[in-house]
Amino acid sequence: MTDKTEKADIAIARADRVMAQLDSRSGIVRDARNRELKRLNQGLVSTLIKIGIVVGVISVLTILIGLVQPIGMFGFLAAVGLAVGIVAVIAFSGGKEIAKPEVTPDLPNGEMVQRFDSYIYRTRAALPAPAQSEIDQLSAALPELKKTLERLPTLDPNAQDARRLMSVHLPGLIDRYNHVPAAYRTELDGEGKSADERLVEALAASRAALGDISEKLARADIAAFETQGRFIESRYGREELDTSADHS
Repeated sequence: MTDKTEKADIAIARADRVMAQLDSRSGIVRDARNRELKRLNQGLVSTLIKIGIVVGVISVLTILIGLVQPIGMFGFLAAVGLAVGIVAVIAFSGGKEIAKPEVTPDLPNGEMVQRFDSYIYRTRAALPAPAQSEIDQLSAALPELKKTLERLPTLDPNAQDARRLMSVHLPGLIDRYNHVPAAYRTELDGEGKSADERLVEALAASRAALGDISEKLARADIAAFETQGRFIESRYGREELDTSADHS
């Protein structure tokens, strides 16, 4: 009877651990989805503002030209066609900007993290479950990393390492994995590893690398804070404050 009770307790404890992991993971995925929806809404608002400005400018120019010289029906249709063409270009470029972590030298670090966050969220569903777990843990660390990198210039060595990993190495890894036919992803290579296993290991290594960068930056902030604290203590210490109070 005792053995059965112990086995039941072990099974219940294991189930509790599994459910806790699932709850934690679902929360991470939900947070990533909410961040993606927020980015999409911001992109939509920005796109609508640009479209409104373009339509307004073309309308004003058309009216001004019409006051000087009648443009007729063909001129009106040309203005409408021009507006529609520019609107289509703006709408297309706005959606493309969110979809891929394309990077320019002047792209702020915070925007770089947001593009990468969007990219891994959109590519997550095509990856195997173990890789999705790594993606989820990586995604959960990005909001804090974004806050840290936003305070650094784009040419900072740590920021450059993070940008390179998020814009080149990780997207390249995921893209190359997606090019491997599904039937070959479980085949073992010369080192006895499958494409799925290598993907998970590479994602774990990348997550660890970003974690190291975050830790290095955090320790630098702590050191700067300690230095500032020691300076204030030495400059405005208790003895000096007491002396100033006595003179008053």
